[in-house]
This record gives sequence, structure tokens and C-alpha cells, in this order.
Amino acid sequence: MKLDIIGDIHGCYEDFKLLTEKLGYTWEQGYPQHPQGRKLAFVGDLTDRGPSSLSVIETVYLLVKNDLAYYVPGNHCDKLYRFFLGRNVKIAHGLETTVAEWEQLNKIEQQRIKGMFKDLYENAPLYHILDNQKLVIAHAGIREDYIGQYHNKVKTFVLYGDISGEVHADGSPVRRDWAKYYKGNSIIVYGHTPVREVREIHRTYNIDTGVVFGGKLTALQYPELTVKSVPSSMPFIAEKFRTFDNQPVVAKQSQ
Repeated sequence: MKLDIIGDIHGCYEDFKLLTEKLGYTWEQGYPQHPQGRKLAFVGDLTDRGPSSLSVIETVYLLVKNDLAYYVPGNHCDKLYRFFLGRNVKIAHGLETTVAEWEQLNKIEQQRIKGMFKDLYENAPLYHILDNQKLVIAHAGIREDYIGQYHNKVKTFVLYGDISGEVHADGSPVRRDWAKYYKGNSIIVYGHTPVREVREIHRTYNIDTGVVFGGKLTALQYPELTVKSVPSSMPFIAEKFRTFDNQPVVAKQSQ
């Protein structure tokens, strides 16, 4: 199994396309395919905040439908799904950009995109267990004792992280550093929390390098565990990135 696992895209379609080309994928069919049969994987949060969320939805949908990629939903995916179901969700924290894009379409195109995304979301697992349990892909990570479980506490964890219920002064949730205490055998690849460089600790890899906040879009290549990135085309917003005490970063950078 050879994968290129891509961090939170958040509607940054052009950066996503550049990264896949750097990874050796071609777009002759309108979506990325690798000449040597590598597959893509996505840690969720395909949409919101960036300029081209609908193009990302359509591309990932086609990849998954053609068995060329793995996808797990993130919290932004979950919120967009609830919006498409007609639920009462607050159109804020990035969702407003995706909704604005979608509302500019004609009714037929709106239904097409909505149908694609609902199908993608409804057929996605909460998290992927791959390569004989050597690899787990989960949006915000997963505790070792949750692997193989699918109840509501697990759903909350993989979508939002290890939240305490408290909030910071800016209203963002307080998230415990679960990776610091992870002792499982599976490699966990996740995103959700923007960091300046890929964070590697205890067989866990946070690959959300904040493309939508002006950082970069990153892929972790598996099983090589090397990193490839492209710089963001978005303005840099330093306060959106989290730092950790004694933060380890991936050493095996591949240019």
C-alpha cells in the first residue's frame, strides 16, 4: 500500500493541484492519477475559508468513486453535511464561504454538488484503519483505546479532538494534547490543528500545516513517512497556528 495523505485543504484547490503534481500525479482525466498506482488519502476538512471548496468536493468525490483515494470527514465536512440536510447550523467559521460559492450556482448545479457531497460523506467511515492496522487516518486523531470503536464519544474525538468543554478567550475550544500520551502500535495521521511544520510524536503525525492560513499544504507519503509540501497562496495569519512545548517535527523532508 502506497499512499500520499494530504492535510486539511479548506477550499485551497489550486494549492491542492500543485501538491499532487509535485507528488507525480497527472490530471489528464480531470482528477489526479499516479502513473505508479499510488493513491491519495484525505484527513477531512476539504471545504470552508478557501476560495474553491466546490472544486475540491468534486475532485475528491471522483477520486473516491474511482477507488483512487481514501477520505474521512472533518468537523467542517460534518457541518456542511448538516447544512445540506437543512439542519439549523450557524453559517460561520468558514462555512459562509462554501455556502456563498454554492448559492452562486444554478439549481441544477446546486443539486449536483449537494448530491456529490452527501454521497461522499455518507459512505465515509469515521476513520480509516488501513494496511493491517498499521495505519489509521482520522481527522483530529484518535486514542488507541478508541480504535475499532464507533460510538458518539469516538465521533466527537475524531472530528474535534480531545476537547475538554472549556473555551479560550477567542471562543475556540480547549484541546488536550492527546498525541503526547499516545502509546498505540498504529501510526496515526491526522490534521485539524494547524501547525507550522508537521508534528511527529509517538507514531502520530499532524499534517495540517495551515494552507488556508498562509502556511503550506502538506502530504505525508506512506509507508516512506516522508513529507512533501507546497507553499500557500493565501495570506499568512500567525495566530491561527498552534505551538507545542518541545514540538518535534518530521525530519525526512522530501523536496
